[in-house]
Amino acid sequence: MKNKRNTGLFLTISLIVLVIGVICWFLITIFESEKPEVQLAPLPDFLKGEQEFHLTVRDTKRGLRSVTVSLKQGSRELTAFEKEFPFEGLFNAAGIHRFETVFSINPSRFNLAQGRVDLQVRARDYSRRNGGDGNLSLLDHKMTLDTIPPSIRAISRLHYVNEGGTGLVVYQVSSDSIKSGVYVGDGFYPGYPHPDSPDGFHVCYFGIPLLNKKKPHVYLWAEDKAGNRSKADFYCRIKTKRFDTDKINITDRFLDRIFPYFAYYLKGTDAGNLENFLKINQELREKNTLTFFELKDRTTPERHWEGVWLRLKNAAPMAGFGERRLYYYDGKEVDRQIHLGVDLASLANSPVEAANNGTVIFTGRNGIYGKTVVLDHGQGLASTYSHLSTINVQMGQEIMKGDVIATTGQTGLAGGDHLHFGVMVNGRFVNPIEWWDRHWIKDNVTRKLELLKEVK
Repeated sequence: MKNKRNTGLFLTISLIVLVIGVICWFLITIFESEKPEVQLAPLPDFLKGEQEFHLTVRDTKRGLRSVTVSLKQGSRELTAFEKEFPFEGLFNAAGIHRFETVFSINPSRFNLAQGRVDLQVRARDYSRRNGGDGNLSLLDHKMTLDTIPPSIRAISRLHYVNEGGTGLVVYQVSSDSIKSGVYVGDGFYPGYPHPDSPDGFHVCYFGIPLLNKKKPHVYLWAEDKAGNRSKADFYCRIKTKRFDTDKINITDRFLDRIFPYFAYYLKGTDAGNLENFLKINQELREKNTLTFFELKDRTTPERHWEGVWLRLKNAAPMAGFGERRLYYYDGKEVDRQIHLGVDLASLANSPVEAANNGTVIFTGRNGIYGKTVVLDHGQGLASTYSHLSTINVQMGQEIMKGDVIATTGQTGLAGGDHLHFGVMVNGRFVNPIEWWDRHWIKDNVTRKLELLKEVK
């Protein structure tokens, strides 16, 4: 009898616990507190026109009730997108638990003004929390509407630039610009603000490449924080030049002399003399040119150079800039390259003076150029000194015009002791002889910089 009574009590308690458990599960389920997950991409800082957004909303429990995307600007609130989801099945088991869409915001369609715009995504689920309104997720993103491109105009007027030479343009750009300069074809040359002029006045040195057939389009370019871009043409006349052609005979005796210098590069190859020479003259040359080009990122925005640039003393020119070199081996033409500097020969191991004031941004070996020093003269201008036997300066050292920085030699792919001197504008080689010419500097640089004093 007592056992029956205990069994009945146990069953009653178990039933009560079960009912309470079911009730708790039910309440927890319908009053769950997990908010929907909202993902929006991209999240731009600026709107510069119609922008497409990818929206993903998830709710793994009670399912989605609604999604609304709105725009707020000042006292205005505009609906950009909204969607209601039906309740389907027991506990909305058949309802929508994941929603994905793409929508666009066109500033003109919403009549948005320039300036700040707040983008807000609101997502609710079918939880009974918050008076039955459900859990709410908010995603707020602040943007700036900017559809007006920066303004840019040339201040200097006439620009006569030689093929392979350097040009300088003085221009003015609006204060919202974060990057500006000159495009020569596909090549970009950044401009630099002039410290002694009104806000917005810049200088930009640019180079004209050696031409094949068509002259490149030269124009000013600017970009603001929003990514709006402007272009402006300016008068730039490119004068074609005639460059020499030189035939160079490659002998096995010459190759036997230089190959030990390039042993690090030819290591592991069992090719013949010609194949090894071409590997150096083509493949390694390209890598060395890239090394020079990447030095453009080390330039300073301030100008360091002053006056005419110095030339190696008591030196005879052995090869000029832009010279077309035809390489012959066993009587056959095997390669063609363009000489991108000036070769100057004096006595062996002659002292090499800095062409102008600057800072050392490279010292050491650079493949076919041998031991090399590169000086930054500011605003994208640099000078190079190659085939050296000794180097007397260190990285980061400040150099004054006329300081002895090295001695001439025949390291690298050099046939004899000489200096290979180069001038670069934003990492691209230009004709150095212009910078040795006092009259050229006065006509093409100094007079244009004097314009900045007139507009103060």
